Amino acid sequence: ELPIGATEDRVIGSLDLTGVLRDGRADFTPGLLARADGGVLYIDEVNLLADHLVDVLLDAAASGRVTIERDGISHTQAADFVLVGTMNPEEGELRPQLLDRFGLAVDVSAGRDIDERVAIVSSRMAFDADPAAFVADHAAAERDLADRIAYAREAVAAVRIPTAELRRIAGICAAVEVDGLRGDIVVARTAAAHADWRAAQSPADNAAGAPVVTEDDIRVAVELALPHRRRRNPFDESGFDSDQLDDAMEQGRAAAGDDTPPDT
Repeated sequence: ELPIGATEDRVIGSLDLTGVLRDGRADFTPGLLARADGGVLYIDEVNLLADHLVDVLLDAAASGRVTIERDGISHTQAADFVLVGTMNPEEGELRPQLLDRFGLAVDVSAGRDIDERVAIVSSRMAFDADPAAFVADHAAAERDLADRIAYAREAVAAVRIPTAELRRIAGICAAVEVDGLRGDIVVARTAAAHADWRAAQSPADNAAGAPVVTEDDIRVAVELALPHRRRRNPFDESGFDSDQLDDAMEQGRAAAGDDTPPDT
């Protein structure tokens, strides 16, 4: 976890200059980015992160490593991590350069379903009463989910994305005026992951061979990958409404050369 008040040395690491001057040996103390290598870096209130730390994150996200330069001594450390950030948009927007580095974005809001709200409150009270017992009760489900994710990660490379579906993705991204091509790439990867996950849930589909990305997979991917990337006016909502999504999918259908009308 990266606190928003962390210093730059705490984030990227530091060199022990005393050891350098005394012993001629450059000892590196890993920072949070290096410690997150191969794992997850979580930032709460990421929109309040200091600008100089945002720059460090952008460099690490782009290169997969972090480099320390101090008094003529250089050290490079691997920093390939999954970045997870949470924020309240009412407290300020995220810098566009960093926002674009987040592959997927989800709007979180309290549900209106009574049974769902009761279940959430009951679960929270059960955890507060006995955290160890609560964790033990859900351990089997957690292990099962972890095993399924690990299996899906191994199998996702085999997912096929037909050229027509790549054209569909390009048409959608062009329709919502996404800058650059990172949006196209993220939608394609997300659609492949969804197709793989879908096949993992259905033994019949899994037995049929490598899964193939379909329009349904792309629709799910678009809802996750494009709302925070599309061009919008300052006071527009950040997400897609159903009409905007349908219009984008229709333009994607035309780009794919698909004359089949959407399901109703």
